[in-house]
Order: sequence, then structure tokens, then C-alpha cells
Amino acid sequence: MNYAQLLFPDFSLILCGYLVCRYTALNRTVWQQVESLVYFFLFPVLLFHSIVRSPLDLHAASSLIAAGLLLGLSGIALAYSLPYLPWLGKKIDRREHAASAQVAFRFNSFIGLALAERLAGSEGLLLIAVLIGVCVPLFNVAAVWPMVRHAQRGFLRELVRNPLILATASGLAANLLGFTLPIWLEPTVTRIGAASLALGLMAAGAGMQFGHLAQARTLAVAVLSIKHLLLPLLAMGLSKAFGLTVAQTAVLLAFSALPTASSAYVLAARMGYNGAYVAGLVTLSTLLGVLSLPFALGVLR
Repeated sequence: MNYAQLLFPDFSLILCGYLVCRYTALNRTVWQQVESLVYFFLFPVLLFHSIVRSPLDLHAASSLIAAGLLLGLSGIALAYSLPYLPWLGKKIDRREHAASAQVAFRFNSFIGLALAERLAGSEGLLLIAVLIGVCVPLFNVAAVWPMVRHAQRGFLRELVRNPLILATASGLAANLLGFTLPIWLEPTVTRIGAASLALGLMAAGAGMQFGHLAQARTLAVAVLSIKHLLLPLLAMGLSKAFGLTVAQTAVLLAFSALPTASSAYVLAARMGYNGAYVAGLVTLSTLLGVLSLPFALGVLR
């Protein structure tokens, strides 16, 4: 399989967003509003729809769920441990780490949903939706915790205001209760989902920044190494340990190598941290995804 060709549609949209933002009148002022629209409305609708559209067989997907959760918990543990490592801790600013730790384990769901369907069709889309459903609440809690702890802000207040947590939790509950969308509503919701993928990928490109990365190079190398090297290697081991199917293995490996969430810098800035630095990490992670996804899906698989 030509993974460069497989990834081209997603990364071409990211490039389009970057070029449109930098070289046209549709600058950051415009794209900040687009990000808000995607983050607070379009993407939550897509997440909810992806989870409720097909009945979840939790028993059949239990191995994938366990592997995904172990992978996520490992990424969180590695990210949290960085300031306490004897050879790195002294070089890492605790405040910068509080905002940047999330980069090591969060993932870009826009790319994940778009890629999973091309990897394994509707089954791939359902599998990635399951991983999103169980991991997004965990990852958002883990992303918020260091920042609220460092800034001494209300932890539960930040969680209940997160639209991705609300969408995934309600989607899982609705699926397990047997709820299905009315047929007449399906076309509208499907179009909202398609719009969220395209606009989300372009917004990720529009938000790319490089200038602030020099502020904390050691931290940048550490979190990006966890994200794009250690987690794919761990995913390969977990897929073998849990005996995952071919489709489940492909989805887990893709999940492990995805660029970090484009909303990471939005969250950091909204909570009063150095959003520009986190935006630089998101930018570099997006570019590294061009290497880590073919590595995970081609070499490791």
C-alpha cells in the first residue's frame, strides 16, 4: 500500500490551510473563528455520529479498547515523568511542561477519522470511533490536570466545559442505550461531519507556527519523541500481546502515530499558558506525522 498517497488528501488540506492563512486575506483572525466553530460544534457532532451510527460490540472490541487504553496511559505516564528524570528534569521548565505534556499523548482526530476509513472502510471508522470514545475523555483529563494543578484552577469546571468529552460521553451512552439517529436527520449530520474534517484539517494548517520552538528545545524533543517514536513501537507490541485482528492492528498503529491534537494550543492558550510554544509543537508534530504514520503502518505493520 502506498502510504504517502493514502496520507496525501489529509496533509494537502493542512498545507492548503497554511497557505491560505499566510498568503491571503483569510488570516489568523478568520481561522480562530473557524477553530471555535469546529471545536465547539462541528467536531462534537461528528464524534457523536461516528459513535452512534453502528452498534458497539464491546466484547469484540475489548482487546482493542484495552490496548488503546494501555497505550494512552503509557503515553501519559511518560509525558508526566519528564520533569522527574535525572538527565532531563533540570532542563525542563515546569510551567512549559504543564502546557506541553498533552502533546505527547493527544491525537488529531480529524486525521484519524479520515485515515481509518481509507485503511479499513466502515469497520476502520467504527474502530477509530471506539478508540476516540474511550480515549478522548481520558486524554482530556490528563491534558487539563497538569495545567489546573500548576495554575490552581478548578479541575471539574474545566472538564465539564470540554465539548469533546461531552460529545464522546453522550455518544457512548446513546449507543449502549440503543439510540439511533432518525433517517431524515442523517444527511444533515453526515454533511456536518464532512465539513468538520475538511475545516479541521485546514485549521490545523492555518495554526502552524515555528518561531517559538527555540524557547524549550529539550522539552520539544522529549514530548515529540514519545509521540512519534515510542508510542508506535509500544503499539506494535500491544497489538501482538492482545492478538488483534488485521483491521484492529492497522487502526491501533495509525492511532499511535497520529499527529497531536490541533486543539492542544487552543486549550493551553485558553488556560493562560504559552499557546504560541504549544502551537509550535503542534506544527512540528503535524509535519512529523508524515514520517511516523508510514513508519507505523508500513515498517512496523
